[in-house]
Amino acid sequence: MSEPLVLNPKGETVYERLGGDEPFRALVEAFYRRIEQDDMLSAMFPDDLEPGKEAQFLFLTQYWGGPPRYNELKGHPRLRMRHMPYAITPAARDRWFTYMVEAIDEVGIPEPIRSQMVEYFDRGATFLINAPE
Repeated sequence: MSEPLVLNPKGETVYERLGGDEPFRALVEAFYRRIEQDDMLSAMFPDDLEPGKEAQFLFLTQYWGGPPRYNELKGHPRLRMRHMPYAITPAARDRWFTYMVEAIDEVGIPEPIRSQMVEYFDRGATFLINAPE
């Protein structure tokens, strides 16, 4: 996936514009609350969601211009390879994407960052489809 967009002439990243870690932690928590309530998607996750939450947090903060903590701990993201063990159908993709957009809105990510994130997650979720319905 491409590099995060820089939003202003000062060269601040999305991570910096949003104020660092806190909004990304809130985004991950809001997203995972939805996953826990969904029978289809929760079946793809381990019983202990904390490691996945932390990995998603580290990935998102890094992708959007924060510290490279994900790469330091886990190496290259290789998202498609890491998700290959799970049957990600178009329906699962759509549900995942819906929950992520709902989480973005719950956290109150402002424009134009909201639109950039929605576009990124739309493309990224589609990229991970690996099974028919």
